[in-house]
Amino acid sequence: QVQLVESGGGSVQAGGSLRLSCAASGYVSSLYCMGWFRQAPGKERERVAQIRTRGGSTYYSDSVKGRFTISQDNTKNTLYLQMNSLKPGDTAMYYCAGNRFSTCDLAGFNIWGQGTQVTVSS
Repeated sequence: QVQLVESGGGSVQAGGSLRLSCAASGYVSSLYCMGWFRQAPGKERERVAQIRTRGGSTYYSDSVKGRFTISQDNTKNTLYLQMNSLKPGDTAMYYCAGNRFSTCDLAGFNIWGQGTQVTVSS
């Protein structure tokens, strides 16, 4: 079993920055990928970024590329999302997720944290 706990959300003005953290516990070594997803009211959940736990290769959605950075500290079993140049459109609940499949496909993300709210005002 793996447990994920997010923190670091909050309210910020447009152009500001936030850093989200996701503390993982349990059978963390079973995860091939970890990622950040977000969901705004009335919208579908969107994959924002993901990282391979072994090797560190990353993926970003076009909507955040160049502004967000995903990283991991394997010594602390913690995943991060540095968010810069935030826009009102980034307002959403952000979720940390884990994937135990070596392909790291979107459908394989089936371990979820409880989420942390990010609100960006104009």
